[in-house]
Amino acid sequence: MPEILNELFSTRSVLCDGAMGTMLYERGVFIHRCYDELNLSQPDLIRAVHEDYLQAGAEIIETNTFGGNRYRLERHGLQDQVHAMNVAGAQLARQAVDRMKEKQASQAYVAGSVGPLGVLIEPLGKIAYEEARAAFAEQISALAEGGVDLLMLETMTSLSEVHQAILAARQTAPHLPLVVMMTIDEEGNALDGSSPETAARKLTEWGADAIGCNCSAGPATVLSAIERMRAATSLPLAAMPNAGMPRAVDGRNIYLCSPEYMASFVKKFAAAGVQFIGGCCGTTPSHIRAMRSALRALEARKTSPVAASTAPAQNSIVPPPLEQRSRLGADLKAGKFIALVEIVPPRGISCQRELDAAAMLARHGVEAINVPDSPRASARMSALSLCLQIQQQVGVDSILHYTCRDRNVLSIQSDLLGAASLGLRNILCLTGDPPKLGNYPDATAVFDVDAIGLVNIVRNLNHGLDIGGNTIGASTGFAVGVAANPGVPDMDNEVRRFAYKVEAGAEFAITQPVFDLRLLEAFLRRIEQFHIPVLAGIWPLISLRNAEFMRNDLRVFVPDDILLRMQRADTPELARAEGVRIAQEMLMEARGMVQGVQVSAPAGRYSAALAVMESVLPAPPNGKAATPGRLEADRSTAPEAKAGASHGKL
Repeated sequence: MPEILNELFSTRSVLCDGAMGTMLYERGVFIHRCYDELNLSQPDLIRAVHEDYLQAGAEIIETNTFGGNRYRLERHGLQDQVHAMNVAGAQLARQAVDRMKEKQASQAYVAGSVGPLGVLIEPLGKIAYEEARAAFAEQISALAEGGVDLLMLETMTSLSEVHQAILAARQTAPHLPLVVMMTIDEEGNALDGSSPETAARKLTEWGADAIGCNCSAGPATVLSAIERMRAATSLPLAAMPNAGMPRAVDGRNIYLCSPEYMASFVKKFAAAGVQFIGGCCGTTPSHIRAMRSALRALEARKTSPVAASTAPAQNSIVPPPLEQRSRLGADLKAGKFIALVEIVPPRGISCQRELDAAAMLARHGVEAINVPDSPRASARMSALSLCLQIQQQVGVDSILHYTCRDRNVLSIQSDLLGAASLGLRNILCLTGDPPKLGNYPDATAVFDVDAIGLVNIVRNLNHGLDIGGNTIGASTGFAVGVAANPGVPDMDNEVRRFAYKVEAGAEFAITQPVFDLRLLEAFLRRIEQFHIPVLAGIWPLISLRNAEFMRNDLRVFVPDDILLRMQRADTPELARAEGVRIAQEMLMEARGMVQGVQVSAPAGRYSAALAVMESVLPAPPNGKAATPGRLEADRSTAPEAKAGASHGKL
């Protein structure tokens, strides 16, 4: 095996790409076209799909040659173009890899895709073993000539046919590593009835370098088969499932597994020993991007010197205790009930209005200002800049929201080192909203890590280490916060992710806005063993539309009775007053459950935030209520108050 590929078949999980056919269909290629022929007639289209997957984070891309054997091409009258189509397919993928390497200095590999012949072979069909082997050899020879790094025999339905493909590969291109994947039914068996255990033993015996499953009924079915294969082989495993089973919607077959659902299986595949993880039918660059984030989070946990062991690494340092890192840290450690207010950065370069608001809030006893990081994927002044100006000009603590959406791991470390050097000491680690939610839906997201991986990075920096374990000379001294959502439908997953965040180094948590105290109470019971302070998010609604936006767009649970109360408030003034009353009720009932609250100020209504917190703040100066003046001017009439409506993706 070439030295450059040894790592791919040894110690780590590798991300592969998703479906080629799905992407071509989405781009208007008629389903009955010969997709392999597009290598010759529309090379720019094929290359663009490859580049999309590479941009999403794929480390191995497959050539557009799944049906590039003479029997499948014969259906289109193209059986004489096997060589040309496969060479072109390999070259297009190589060009995409080389372009990406020039742009981003990233390494990726080209896998020659070889699918089943599409005809029955003996003893069930008229195609002899020798004929089948020759057809596979013809295609594999052309892929090797085109410059592929490895071969992927995929979606194989029977062991007798895949045996001929393996023989052809070993005879024709013995220098190329060979990944062999069967497709399975809902019971986990190959379509010829072979069990996963039998398939694993046979494929190992016949000389595959890695084996596994692809296509099939979705990730859960593939995972079950992979776990059974693991018991029968020591070879590296591969898992590339469909995005679920297709459903007919308005005459089109649609795959309904979301990117997040596919990404949730990454950890499960890795735990089962899978090294090659990717997708098949229905998966898109969005799925691969989400899977990359999950994979990077796993890697961050594995490589983090402080997360991997309770003992610090040899060259790490002990960070200062929480109470010495910031005033907020001291209040958290002392068990004080904490009142925070969220101030969203402006869209322009002037933040005087936000500084005036921070000063007014500080005078009334607010302990710290929470600053979101381009919430809802909007383009705003950097949160780091506003945090710094608040601390320098107002003298109150700030909490920097920091998301993974726009930064790779190099940028993350650079930003955080800079923030620490400027005196910022409180950070809320978030995955971030995807660009499609904002004003620039075509903007590129990065998501090298998610919130869990980010916490690991921050904890390393607090121990004086970068992610490679190299010393940075001193602790960054961050108080590390994370977000949580008590109202999500899948509470088990939310609690699991919360546990990972605490394990990675989280020291406090702030929830999404709470409108149902039963959900908050249930969530707090589920996480009480983690023993970190939790602050409840409180959102004073400003209208019925705002409430509906929270419920339907942000997936924050807003009960029907809250919607009814907002509906009955039939003027803007009554609606805002009712929203404040609801928020006050939430705060009073939550006060005994949590160690503090973060109150948002929708539409920049900071006096409304103060009114909500009246019962937990010290008496106002001179006994007078806040006089917000121009601070009360609406910044937006949008139902979601434009920004700050959520912590972003957690």
